[in-house]
Amino acid sequence: MDPIPKSFKYWQSQDLYYHFDLNRITDPKWLLDWTEAQEPISDEERKTLGNLRLELQANATYWNEEELKMRFIGILMRLVNLDGPNFRVFYDRPITATVNDIKLTGTADMVVATGFQKPTLPYFFLHEYKPEVKFDADPAGQLLAEMLAAQALNQNTQLIYGCYVLGRNWFFVVMKGKEYAISDAYPATQDDIYQVFQILRRVKKYILVATGNAIE
Repeated sequence: MDPIPKSFKYWQSQDLYYHFDLNRITDPKWLLDWTEAQEPISDEERKTLGNLRLELQANATYWNEEELKMRFIGILMRLVNLDGPNFRVFYDRPITATVNDIKLTGTADMVVATGFQKPTLPYFFLHEYKPEVKFDADPAGQLLAEMLAAQALNQNTQLIYGCYVLGRNWFFVVMKGKEYAISDAYPATQDDIYQVFQILRRVKKYILVATGNAIE
């Protein structure tokens, strides 16, 4: 029998618990090691981050999804620079994997994966969600479904990292086996934007190790 397909966008956290025994745990070391990252920030980067913070502060309530992506997230991700020797950032790319006879499938907003033409082995997802108001789905569940698919593609050998964005708030997620953890919110309209930058830059080091490259 062919596996039953279900798009990422229809998954909720409770469904993942029942179908895949996925359990949330609180503040494991592998989440804290990531979110407490201390990475260097140059004066020029700090100035750019400060300007981004002010623009988000003025517009977070009003931007739609595309405006949030183009005027804030895209600029921030280019500043972080997650491309590496044999991996790169992909936007709006299909990801599919079968887990427990269910085909997890859909389009990832942003994924860092090996490959140059299409994503092969994914390591980090960024789920660009709706503005702060009027959302009626489960962005954590959608992201976790993507991360489960990545775990299957990687044959469960690596920690999988991700984050989802609700307007000004960034939430960081790590999956290890059947367990996952979600950070508290990091509001990018405050000085937390500098920690968001450092967390994102640290994930590149993790991917360099996972893909067999020396740390830059």
